[in-house]
Amino acid sequence: MATLDGTARNIRRSLPDLIAAIENGGERAGLAAGQRVGRKDTGFKKLQSRVANGVRSAILRDGTRDTGCGLKAFRREVFLMMPYFDGLHRFLPALMRREGYDIAYVDVIDRPRHSGVSNYGFFDRLWIGIMILPGCGG
Repeated sequence: MATLDGTARNIRRSLPDLIAAIENGGERAGLAAGQRVGRKDTGFKKLQSRVANGVRSAILRDGTRDTGCGLKAFRREVFLMMPYFDGLHRFLPALMRREGYDIAYVDVIDRPRHSGVSNYGFFDRLWIGIMILPGCGG
């Protein structure tokens, strides 16, 4: 299974690389997470993301630098074991590690937003995420 971002900012051609990372990782590979390179956001949006990722990473220590990337591939049976909550995509690496699975990281190209608006602001990324954190750790 795989997820994509809704605005086509991340190149879908990266999906085979994510799927290959899962397949090449053996049975312990639960997730292949895209990590955006060359972000095409404003400086303020990048700062918001950096702060939120930094807080999440400091608490969960899951080794993931970019949980906001919409491109992720995972084993269906493993994903179905995960709890469901709004914003799950940002915590999938920590939840996968908590269940004993490995994470593969694949760099993906980020493109500018041509339509729509971000569904997340500073408070969504940081404060709501902080409220979710206790349930995601080991």
